[in-house]
Amino acid sequence: KEEDDVLVLHQNNFARALKEHQLLLVEFYAPWCGHCQRLAPAFAQAATMLRNESIPVRLAKVDATAQVALAKEFNITSYPTLKLFQHGNRTHPLAYTGRMDTEGIVRWTQRRAGPSATLLQDTDTTAAFISSQDLVVVGFFKDLESKVAQVFYEVAGEMVDMPFGVVEAAELFKEYGLSADTVCLFKKFDERRTDFPVDPVQGLLVAELTQLLRVHSLKLVMEFTPETSNQIFSAKIPHHMLLFLNKSSLAQQELQDGFQAAASTFRGEVLFVVVDVSGHGAEVLSFFGMTPADTPTLRLVRMENNRKYRMDQDSFTARDIQTFIRAVLDGKVKPHLLSAEPPEDWDRRPVKVLVGKTFEQVAFDETKNVFVKFYAPWCSHCQAMAAAWEELGERYRDHEDIIIAEMDSTANELENITISGFPTLHYFPAGPGRKV
Repeated sequence: KEEDDVLVLHQNNFARALKEHQLLLVEFYAPWCGHCQRLAPAFAQAATMLRNESIPVRLAKVDATAQVALAKEFNITSYPTLKLFQHGNRTHPLAYTGRMDTEGIVRWTQRRAGPSATLLQDTDTTAAFISSQDLVVVGFFKDLESKVAQVFYEVAGEMVDMPFGVVEAAELFKEYGLSADTVCLFKKFDERRTDFPVDPVQGLLVAELTQLLRVHSLKLVMEFTPETSNQIFSAKIPHHMLLFLNKSSLAQQELQDGFQAAASTFRGEVLFVVVDVSGHGAEVLSFFGMTPADTPTLRLVRMENNRKYRMDQDSFTARDIQTFIRAVLDGKVKPHLLSAEPPEDWDRRPVKVLVGKTFEQVAFDETKNVFVKFYAPWCSHCQAMAAAWEELGERYRDHEDIIIAEMDSTANELENITISGFPTLHYFPAGPGRKV
């Protein structure tokens, strides 16, 4: 049975579909799943586009709640899950890693259907390919059957947001000033071209090349916008240096020069981001406990734990920014921790209200057993358990050595405790040793 251009598969026709279609991208879904419902029109549109372009990929779907045996066979534990079956192979489907939209699905499957990199054989074709887009990757390999070339093809199959080409001709090596296997990233911004020579001993590693291309395909300084936010967070760069400014002020705009000049020293280690608080950046301010009046200002964020570091001086020169970043990376700067002011009646209710400034003296009081709920005001799980936490506070309000407390983690931060989900509960027993 076909529904538009998407095949509807079940236990009885799955094997036949595998046999009939060279490449089969299957969505395992649940009818009640909101993500699946949102994906459905994009998935159907991608199926139509692929059929119209005569690409040998068919799209199919399986109701995993009804086809329990298929869901179990392919270890489906969440919805939607997309898997690509190649050349009738039922035992090793490829997990879909592309974007969940029409263009993402089409691009990802196109790369799997044809060679993932275009063979470039002469100077004119190569030059035209390189100038075709803002970002282009070309692998120069003496032997396209070599192990390193195969790794390159594999990376090209995953990184569908930029075109990949390959070169084997000696004249093209010469044309681009190369004598050994090299991956070149050509871009229409910043340094225009970055070469990654292939190590003759180690060769190429998929993860390493992918990360290098991700890092170097970003502009040295990114502006935080709806279009760039996904790139910024998916780049896996361990630190982000943020310049908060108001772009409607010419004087503040000029501060970008020093910021830009500081960026190249830390390529791959620190991502430089401009946040315009008069535009899309305004919604980021609360995360830093700031208002538009605090601009211009600089913050460095350690992404693994969201620790924030504030550059206090008013200087925005490249040299001062670099000195500050180096000091943070060397562990010489303490994080800048948010704290609300303690309410006057913080300890009068059954549940005590803690803030960053008072947390230490209460939680690590050696005479008290302190149970703390770390919450976010907007979190529905926290709201659902609020009554139970109040009841717990009421139950123990007359126990001198037991404190039931709570802290709003969106407005308060702690140096040695990282809260990454809400609600989080920590118990601090009485006695020495700062146990948690």
